[in-house]
Order: sequence, then structure tokens, then C-alpha cells
Amino acid sequence: MPSGFQKLRVYQLAVALSDEIYEMVPHWPFHARKSFGYQLIRSADSIAANIAEATGRYQVADRRRLLVIARGSLHETEHWMNRAELRGLLPLGSAERLDEIARLLNGMIKRPI
Repeated sequence: MPSGFQKLRVYQLAVALSDEIYEMVPHWPFHARKSFGYQLIRSADSIAANIAEATGRYQVADRRRLLVIARGSLHETEHWMNRAELRGLLPLGSAERLDEIARLLNGMIKRPI
């Protein structure tokens, strides 16, 4: 039986994004992979991981702290995606898909699960 966090739309969107990034980065030139591609994978994976961890915490303050960490990872992911767009590794506008994740995540921070 899946845990409750797997049913959350924000978690599903974050996982889909991180899986797509994980598939794309290995096809980048060596220098791009090593210089920032792997950091992009880690930051994208961290968004969903922190959402999942937050749902397992009992205290509201703990949940909120982990959701804020997820938001920090989202901002880091946006930074790396913007760099990849400008360097021709991702299509322009790719980072815009973070907007819905950010909106849902901010809602969870305001009213933790």
C-alpha cells in the first residue's frame, strides 16, 4: 500500500520532473554533466524527498521545516535549469514547469499536512 505522500499532486509532479532530468543529463556533454548536471539531478530529487519526509513527521514545525527545505531545493533546481536553458541543454521555458510545484508547495507550507 503506497504511503499518503505518493498521492499528493505536488509530490507526483516533483517526481516526474526529477525522473525526466535524470534521463536527460546523461546525454549532455561531459563537461556539462560534471559541472552542473549532477547537481541538477540532486536538487530535483531533493524536492520530492523532502516532501515525503515532511509527511512522516508528527510535529507541524518539523513538517514545515522540511517543506521549506523542499522549496529551497526547488529554487536551486530552477537555477540549474535556467543555466541549462541558456547553455542550450534544455529547451527555453523548461523551468516554467516548476511554477505549479512551487504554488502547491507554498500552499503546503502555509497549511502543513
